[in-house]
Amino acid sequence: MLTLAAPATASAITAEVARACEAAVAKAFPPRQIGNPAAGSAKGTAKDQRAYFQKCVANNGKVDDVPAEAAKDSKPSK
Repeated sequence: MLTLAAPATASAITAEVARACEAAVAKAFPPRQIGNPAAGSAKGTAKDQRAYFQKCVANNGKVDDVPAEAAKDSKPSK
């Protein structure tokens, strides 16, 4: 007897959510040089940007205004 398990379905994000999240990432992680993507980001790393985008997608296009890198580096004042 052959039994097949149903494949796990992955929900695709909508274009609207993807656009909103891409705009949020661009705002939170501005480029070092405008128009030169090879120059890198002025804030955070590519890993931080991916995590921020994934968080945005998980929240249906809504994210905090503070990127994760800024929250991680903040230290309590003495």
